[in-house]
Amino acid sequence: MSALPATANSASTPPVPAPAAVAAPFTGRIFTGFLGILISAMIAGLSNRIGSLALADIRGVLGLGADEGSWLNTVYVAAELIAMPFSIWLAAIISLRRFHMAMTGIFVLLSYLIPLVHDWSTLLVLRSLQGLAGGMLIPILMLSALRFFPLPIRLYGMSLYALTATFSPNLGFWLAGNWLDVVHDWRLVFWQNLPIGLLSIAMVYWGVPQDPTRPERLRQTDWFGMACGVAGLGMIAVGLDQGERLDWWNSYLICWLIGGGLSMTLVFLVSQWFYPVPFIRPQLLLQKRNLGVGFSVFVLLLMVMMSSSKLPAMHLEALWGYRSLQSGPVGLLIALPQPVLSLAVAWLFYRKWVDARLVMASGIALIAVACLLCTQITSSWIVEQLVMTQLLQATGQAMAVVGLLFLTTSVVQPMEGPFVAGTINTLRAFGVIFGGAVIGHFFRLRQHFHSEVIVDHMGRRFASMQLFPGNLAALNDSTRQQAFVLANADSYLMLAALALVLIPFVLRMDYIPAPARPVASSTNNKG
Repeated sequence: MSALPATANSASTPPVPAPAAVAAPFTGRIFTGFLGILISAMIAGLSNRIGSLALADIRGVLGLGADEGSWLNTVYVAAELIAMPFSIWLAAIISLRRFHMAMTGIFVLLSYLIPLVHDWSTLLVLRSLQGLAGGMLIPILMLSALRFFPLPIRLYGMSLYALTATFSPNLGFWLAGNWLDVVHDWRLVFWQNLPIGLLSIAMVYWGVPQDPTRPERLRQTDWFGMACGVAGLGMIAVGLDQGERLDWWNSYLICWLIGGGLSMTLVFLVSQWFYPVPFIRPQLLLQKRNLGVGFSVFVLLLMVMMSSSKLPAMHLEALWGYRSLQSGPVGLLIALPQPVLSLAVAWLFYRKWVDARLVMASGIALIAVACLLCTQITSSWIVEQLVMTQLLQATGQAMAVVGLLFLTTSVVQPMEGPFVAGTINTLRAFGVIFGGAVIGHFFRLRQHFHSEVIVDHMGRRFASMQLFPGNLAALNDSTRQQAFVLANADSYLMLAALALVLIPFVLRMDYIPAPARPVASSTNNKG
């Protein structure tokens, strides 16, 4: 049933920024439209991942320094985070289908233009606009799963949404490696989005029903809150992403960005709390235990999940000189099983005897075990030594992410779905940025610590010996490698400990019984 039209008096209007739902059975046509939305969300996530992996090659082609080049990634992640809370509200005004097609079209057009531009300032503008369009696409995927999938099979829709957090980020290594080292054309890092994006537009145009536009919602928009949210989230994202390069609190810029960003974001949240028709509803996190605990766990879980991609890639690149193509198998070990594993976990949750909390906690425990195994890492480890840990990561991530989605979305009422979709995706984007900043800073501190300890030890040992320049260079290189390996092991230990700390909070979430079996309701959904 379609939502009631809004009036100019926002105080008397129910706070529902969702697109008006079209009453339609779940058919192959609607599923095709949903797959189109899934594809566009995946290419948006891949654009972020592959852009960072190919950054060194892009800088080389464009003649950019390390400092200049780093901003190409920063503006993308900042714009992506900014877009998340407001995507569904804008989709409600334009209609889900038109909004999605417009954002995908803009994303594809920018993907075509970026490789043709060599001016740094113009590149920053185009890359930030691309991040903004990409950030608009991802929340639409969760909203579509909640809207289009009937209750008896909705969990399968959620498992497909989970692929954006487990499948596409780990596929980036392989894709970036093939474009850069096999095809030898860095432009394909961006141009790969063209055929896939156009296919997504066609699928959505054919499969997604057309909703009425809601231009009256423009009069209900919290423009002050939006301005504060855009400024606050953008400042936080830039501060976190550039913090390590600018030495964190020793930089006035970083202090102002993070301090000002937190202040503006707090004002945004307060405004959303009291505004009659908000973009998100932060009070839901306090009213529903599974949302408050689950979303908090999700932010930290995203940081733990970086142990499957960020740390192995750093190790293989620093010690063995691996490029993305050689590191690709590490990511594929996690990415390729995800479609099957995610659907299998969703199927498992339909069994009456399964407690989703135990499944999610077990998945986090598997990730912790993988991290603990990697604390034994040495300078001789290559891809072969990482196979077992990556397979544990693949299984654990599917169990943890699908379990989290089941435990959180099951307590959401239909009218709350848009708020939850915007909130969880905002936290997801923030968690990736925050996790990368924390791991990067922790790694640098531990590397510096181990380097000083090793140098001090070697200094006492060889104090009375004369070292030739060649021996001194070899000793310095060995010291650097050992400090790097020890810092990597410490990072794995830290993430394993964090994963174990999350388990009691997962077990404290409310029990959710298994939903109705898909077979029992299949006849009710025939159109």
